[in-house]
Amino acid sequence: MIVYQDLLTGDELLSDSFPYKEIENGMLWEVEGKWVVKGAVNVDIGANPSAEGGEEDEGLDDQAEKEQPAFDKKQFVTFMKRYIKQLTPKLDAEKQELFKKHIEGATKYLISKLSDLQFFVGESMHDDSSMVFAYYKEGATDPTFLYFAYGLKEVKC
Repeated sequence: MIVYQDLLTGDELLSDSFPYKEIENGMLWEVEGKWVVKGAVNVDIGANPSAEGGEEDEGLDDQAEKEQPAFDKKQFVTFMKRYIKQLTPKLDAEKQELFKKHIEGATKYLISKLSDLQFFVGESMHDDSSMVFAYYKEGATDPTFLYFAYGLKEVKC
């Protein structure tokens, strides 16, 4: 099994269990995903808890989480400049040239989808690390995730 870690933090972001497609000259990996709900899901089975002596919310934990930090275009460009500055020195000379050549196109692609994107960071919650982006393709019920290919390090497990 291969795990892909964030090159800046070492956080595990992806595994080879999820096939990817390279887009934007190999700068981004596109991965079809699925949401996993963390916390309780309220299911109505038609029972009447008050008639049975129970309370309305008995046994439910409504701590489900879903977050989406907002980025406007200016904030996103600031993030990208900082990310490019941090990632570039971690790449070998050949990758640096390709990264510099194609990162502008990948950034423009992400900006074009900015209003539809959700943003995720790795387990360390470090905001200067690689970010993972999610959006829904037209008619899709599951998200598509985008990863910075050059920000990933392959680790064999």
